[in-house]
Amino acid sequence: MSVFLFACKNKLAARQVRACRERLYRIAYSWCHDAMLADDLAQETLSKAMQKLDQLRNRDSLDAWLFTILNNQWREFLRRSRPCEDIDNLVYMHEETPEVVQIRQQKIDSVQRAISELPQAQRQVITLVDIEGLSYMHVAEVLGVPIGTVMSRLSRARSGLQKKLRMHQNTLSVTNLRSVK
Repeated sequence: MSVFLFACKNKLAARQVRACRERLYRIAYSWCHDAMLADDLAQETLSKAMQKLDQLRNRDSLDAWLFTILNNQWREFLRRSRPCEDIDNLVYMHEETPEVVQIRQQKIDSVQRAISELPQAQRQVITLVDIEGLSYMHVAEVLGVPIGTVMSRLSRARSGLQKKLRMHQNTLSVTNLRSVK
């Protein structure tokens, strides 16, 4: 290919690239919602495209090529503008300390143990109402008992659960005191 034909093709491609500026701006604006930034991104895209025009293999894929450059410019902007915080200024605290997790697990184990010690009928009612959140009516239907029976079993179950939890708490406190000595 002669130098003259190459120069003519490049001038034609350069005109086509410049003609795409408005489309590049619209796309950039739709990505960033900032007119100044969109203008800068479109301008940078055109600048890069003009510098690397010799890399364009097929003029039919000019739009895709330009949009790829625009996307790279946008990603580069995002990378540069990512907030950077000094690691020395960060405070590393988390509420989920091992102690908190252990205490929570002890409470869960204590409640599960206390529920398992309740009579079967009370266990069913308290798990369906307090744990699963079913209404008294639904629990009565599930268990096939009158609603009054559900309410009385639930009352007895809650009272029994409170007593058992107090006993477990007292046992746990005495055990902890012994382990400290």
